[in-house]
Amino acid sequence: MNDTSPLVQIRDLSVTYKTRLGDTSAVDKVSFDIRHGEILGLVGESGCGKSTLGKALLRMIMPPGRISAGQILFNGEDILTFDDKRLRDYRGRQASMIFQDPMTSLNPVQTVEQHLVEAIQVHEAQTQTPDATGRIKTLLERLGIMQSRLASYPHQLSGGMRQRVMIGLGLVLNAGLIIADEATTSLDVIVEAKLVDQLREIRDEFGVSILAITHNIALVAEMADRVAVMYAGNLVELGEVSRIFDRPLHPYTQGLLASVPTTEINERKELYKMPGEPPNLARPPSGCRFHPRCPAAMSICSRHRPGLNEAAPGHWVHCWLYQDHPEKEEKTLKVAA
Repeated sequence: MNDTSPLVQIRDLSVTYKTRLGDTSAVDKVSFDIRHGEILGLVGESGCGKSTLGKALLRMIMPPGRISAGQILFNGEDILTFDDKRLRDYRGRQASMIFQDPMTSLNPVQTVEQHLVEAIQVHEAQTQTPDATGRIKTLLERLGIMQSRLASYPHQLSGGMRQRVMIGLGLVLNAGLIIADEATTSLDVIVEAKLVDQLREIRDEFGVSILAITHNIALVAEMADRVAVMYAGNLVELGEVSRIFDRPLHPYTQGLLASVPTTEINERKELYKMPGEPPNLARPPSGCRFHPRCPAAMSICSRHRPGLNEAAPGHWVHCWLYQDHPEKEEKTLKVAA
């Protein structure tokens, strides 16, 4: 059973980019925890801020972006206060990232062995190359990579194998958190399914926490313990996967799930298409950012931003429908079941 205590505590995190139109909040006052040994799925449309949030967890936001507010606590330490030396130790040793396209993340002139030996020796300068290679062989065997591949270059590997090398880079220093940013996007469905199984096995065997960032909410249903849904830089819903898939509360989450194709044949039922488009984050709507597209919007939604409220045990939602206020009224959500 997973430890329900938090490994990572994100508190009122905001990431802002300076643009010609002014400051743009790509992540706006987001708060949630990542527990020890859990897989947390982070989902939402393209441009909702989920990859920005993942990079913020490693303090990889580059100018003109900046972390403008909030805290990121890793085992109780605020990484935003780390100096350069402490930050280098944190990256790789305590937290690491699997990027969307490993072909552009791996050095094309380094072999698999060189990548992994370098990762060890950067953090453990006293470790000799033969000792590092011994550790690597054991790890790669666990990841299903033959030892003969140690001498291979990235272009000589398949997409799935390159992703496994990236996972190996995350595990070789026993990192407690792995951030998988759209790690399955470039893979075919067979390799994708194998990688999802492998991430679950890695979590179970090594006890690592995994933040799985994806736009594919159906994939999250297969691999995650909990799911966090983002929209336009805001966290709109958070809870156990089974609860959110059985009874989604936020109209945006309902729309996402209704938009997923199923194997059920029903000639009278069309696939739901969410109306409108995500807002321009340089000029976001007032109040709730989803209200221009929401089928259940009330007058208060355009004027005041709701808080993140625990509508059921462990199930949090950022919506006026589940909070008391003077204008609350009964609304029937006009979202396809």
